[in-house]
Parts: sequence; C-alpha cells; structure tokens
Amino acid sequence: MKICTLILALLGCAGLVAAQTPSSAAPARPQPHTGTQSAAPAETPGSAKSQASAEKVDPAKEERIRHLMDITQTSKLGDNIASYIISQVRSAANQTVGEAAAPKFMESFSQQFNASASAAAVTDAMVPIYARAFSMEDINSLIQFYESPLGQRVVKALPDVVQQSQTQGVEIEQTAALKVLRGMTTDYPDLKKILPPEGGEPAAPGSAAPAPEERPAPTPTPKSSTAPSTPK
Repeated sequence: MKICTLILALLGCAGLVAAQTPSSAAPARPQPHTGTQSAAPAETPGSAKSQASAEKVDPAKEERIRHLMDITQTSKLGDNIASYIISQVRSAANQTVGEAAAPKFMESFSQQFNASASAAAVTDAMVPIYARAFSMEDINSLIQFYESPLGQRVVKALPDVVQQSQTQGVEIEQTAALKVLRGMTTDYPDLKKILPPEGGEPAAPGSAAPAPEERPAPTPTPKSSTAPSTPK
C-alpha cells in the first residue's frame, strides 16, 4: 500500500538523520551532583521524555547551557532535523500520493508536524541532558573554548570533516563487502541476483538524500571521538 511506502520512507529518513547528526549524549557514567532535582516522572520510566520532564535544572546552569548551545549552533538541531524530515516526506509523497495531491498533503503534514514537534521542544529536551553530563565548571570551560578563534573554526569545519569521513568510510567498507560477496557467488549462485554489476557500485547510504539547510554544529562532548578536548 502507498501509505506503507510513505511510512517506511519516513522511518528511513529518521535513521539517516540519526546517522548524519553528531550525537549529543555522553556515554553513561557515574553522575556528580550538578544542581538538578529529580521528581516522579509522569511518563514511562526510562524514556527520554520522562527523564527530561522529571528534572529541574538550576536556572543559572540552564542559562549557561543554552549559551553554550547557541555558540556551538547545537540549538539549531531541532530546526535542522525538522527540515530534513519534511524534505524526505515531500520526496516520498510525490511517489505515494501522487504529484497532484502532494502539495495539499504536504501542507497538512507540515502544519501538524510543526505543531506536534516544535524545534524549541528539542532544545528544551537537550538542556537536562547537558546538565547530567557536565558540571557548571565543565560548561564554563567549554564556553571559553568555543568562544575562542580555534573553537569557532571547529564549529564551522567539523561538520564537514565528519560528513566527509563518514562518506569515505562507508564507501571503503561497502566496496570491501561487495568484493567478498562476489567471491562467494561460486558457492552461493543466488547472490548474483542481488549484487550490482562490476563497476556499478551503489552510492553510499544517504549520499542522494537532500541535506538540511544548515547542519547542526558538533556537540562539545569530551568523550566523543570527534569533539575536541577542553583546553586545560
């Protein structure tokens, strides 16, 4: 059914967003006291929504977190994800509901989507995540770094560095996998039915997808493999 195709396309684009967007969550670790209070969650325990709504971040710390998110452009994450999802749904809509009905469909979808998942809600949900991961001293040190000339160059350059590295990595691994599979066709002839012809390697996943208008900046996570360490 056409609607099933659209749902699958939406789920697929959500996966691409997750793959192309630098992670904002630090690995689990013992949490020092960071000035937050826990309350009984109204939602399902353990869910991201329940964790966000159950915490009250100290106002002074929240202000510094939001400033850090602004200077690293991480506060644009909600807008970027929404733009990307809408563009993917628009492409799928042309193929599922038809080009004639697509504009009306997208107008209705965009209105309802923006009303139910605002960009500000994404930013609000990220504040307690930062509060759990970083102390006030950490946040102030990160702000000092990202306000420096080097920090601002990192904000501008690192998204492209990460994207190009991911694309190259996928191409290398994909080529190796196809070579191995072609070598196995003698024992498994049915593989020939699904493998592309020699010289017709498929594009790397996500390479044909339209990019967001702006990519979110790298999240300043000390344990991340892509984020720089805070200067001592």
